[in-house]
Amino acid sequence: MKKSIETERLILRELLLSDAEGMFELDSNPNVHLFLGKKPVKAIEESIAQIKNIQQQYVTFGTGRWAVVLKETNEFLGWSGIKFITNEINNHKDFYEIGYRFIEKHWGKGYATEAGLAFIDYAFNNMNVEALYAYADEGNKNSRKALEKLGFRYVNSFEYEDELEVWYELKNPNAI
Repeated sequence: MKKSIETERLILRELLLSDAEGMFELDSNPNVHLFLGKKPVKAIEESIAQIKNIQQQYVTFGTGRWAVVLKETNEFLGWSGIKFITNEINNHKDFYEIGYRFIEKHWGKGYATEAGLAFIDYAFNNMNVEALYAYADEGNKNSRKALEKLGFRYVNSFEYEDELEVWYELKNPNAI
């Protein structure tokens, strides 16, 4: 397991099977899935399978989504992190994408921005990636606002899985 990352309020670490209850609380909420195809999970086994899938991404690609935990209480808030995307999205393939998803009661507290800044730093200074990308449902104003706070710039709109999405990019200022 990679070393965790600490921010002012958060601990960012690889997901563990013990995070299954938190993942289930997150992904079984229809409000969380409003802009994600409206397909919340129905059983904790789906959350366990998702964690195992992400753990395999750590092995295969050396990166993946990490748990976001509140330092003060050790409470699971959701996930964030860098994922290596191998399928084609918006004419991009084999790229690094930043993402985040939080349990609803933790929305609006700046956790996506705080975790996102730490992962941007990690991607550019530890992983040495040339650019990070992100996409969100066009109507998801809060997610778009978080990406813009992180310094991502809007590139274009595109259709993906029958939904209108917006594409963002952030170039590594250290890349040649």
